[in-house]
Amino acid sequence: MTFPALLVLEDGTVCKGLGFGHSTVSVGEIVFNTSMSGYQEIITDPSYAKQIIAFTHPHIGNTGTNNEDNESDGIFASGVVIRDLPKHYSNWRATSSLEEFLASKKTIGIANIDTRQLTGTLRDHGSFKACILPDSEDAIAIAHDALDGFNGLQGLDLAKEVSVKEKYSWEEGTWPDYKDVSDGILIVAVDFGVKKNILRLLKKHVGEVIVVNAQISFDELMALKPDGVFLSNGPGDPEPCDYAIELIQELLHINMPVFGICLGHQLLALSGGCKTYKMKFGHHGANHPVQDVDSKTVFITSQNHGFAVEESSLPENIKTTHLSLFDQSLQGIEFTDKPAFGFQGHPEASPGPHELEELFIKFKSLIQSNAKKN
Repeated sequence: MTFPALLVLEDGTVCKGLGFGHSTVSVGEIVFNTSMSGYQEIITDPSYAKQIIAFTHPHIGNTGTNNEDNESDGIFASGVVIRDLPKHYSNWRATSSLEEFLASKKTIGIANIDTRQLTGTLRDHGSFKACILPDSEDAIAIAHDALDGFNGLQGLDLAKEVSVKEKYSWEEGTWPDYKDVSDGILIVAVDFGVKKNILRLLKKHVGEVIVVNAQISFDELMALKPDGVFLSNGPGDPEPCDYAIELIQELLHINMPVFGICLGHQLLALSGGCKTYKMKFGHHGANHPVQDVDSKTVFITSQNHGFAVEESSLPENIKTTHLSLFDQSLQGIEFTDKPAFGFQGHPEASPGPHELEELFIKFKSLIQSNAKKN
């Protein structure tokens, strides 16, 4: 069921639209995503906690949703903004409409928004706080109250809020057959907001996977006897995550092989003495060119982050491995004296290109090389 709705930005902009999904008042930081497909994976990515996703592609919802493509069991995003809400959906895997899917996850969406103009505003001025809510006589006042109560993402530790509560073993390989491929290596994946396809690729390329809470202690983690530790993606500002930074520093001290993606990459960098910063509007999409600085090979990557590592802050024992060709921001790091590396983008490609799946193979090789040294 649809309903009249408003999108209100912190600069005073008010956009009238068609609400769908769950009728509620929701506030967050609004960001634009340039992906042309994979909207279900994007919406269910925990890294979007406290964010409203504005899709630049006008056809969002036309293939419906299904039971296989969720990157988490819920929706942590604050809302969805699209141009056109399709009356019908069609795909052989579809089980429900986007409207039904959002309603089932208690998430609000708004359609009939000029997303081209909105994207231009966000590109020029940076990400805004925004509110989506049902239209009413006092809706604008309600929206401004909600905006005043939201302080933005900077300084906000969201990883511990979206992390799994109890540890579990991940048993699923990659689509379509979900084949289990492993050879005795044990990976402990620290969940800061992990996506399911990352776990699938760890299972496919590396070994057994145990997923643990973001605030696990060093002793608790080591009691699991891991061969390597994976640091997942996740939402929010990395700098307040002291518990994670301290854990990673202890892992580095004992030369534990470590691989970090997105927030995990930022936390790894902070653990090595680097600095991070909030970007103007971040990277959100599946068409971002990233270059390997040694080979000069260019990869098209999937991205979703609003914070980045400051390259000028890298100490002598951390080298740059990848750079964004959009804005030259840091995309990859590697320790020269520790078996640890990180990548800012999403090599698990969900959604997006599969060109950097090789990083999971690199992680396995790093583990095997470290085992031989010891």
